[in-house]
Amino acid sequence: MRSRPTLDRRAKSHSSYFIYMAHRVSGLLLACFLPVHFFLLSQSLYGADEFDRYLKLTDFWIIKVGEWGLVTLLTIHLIGGVRLLIIEFGTWRGLRKGWTQAAIVMSILSGILFLALAN
Repeated sequence: MRSRPTLDRRAKSHSSYFIYMAHRVSGLLLACFLPVHFFLLSQSLYGADEFDRYLKLTDFWIIKVGEWGLVTLLTIHLIGGVRLLIIEFGTWRGLRKGWTQAAIVMSILSGILFLALAN
């Protein structure tokens, strides 16, 4: 029986590993969000009053924090996906750490921009 390959501990401390894990986790969390989103959208089929009843939930602060988290997750997942496309189809030399840091900063800035424009 073959033994499982082991991951070098140094790889987990690399900034690209953080982006890899963020892309994976954000994808899983977005997959959990989608059924709830589709359920809420389906309420519009029952009329405007039913849909408005669910839209009033967005006035609560916890929902606003969740919306911020959603926008941030979408940005993280988008940037992680673009990173994967560059790795697969482009040249990925030299600026790895810079790209990773830029991805983290862009994700945080998109969340802050969403908070600023949401009001």
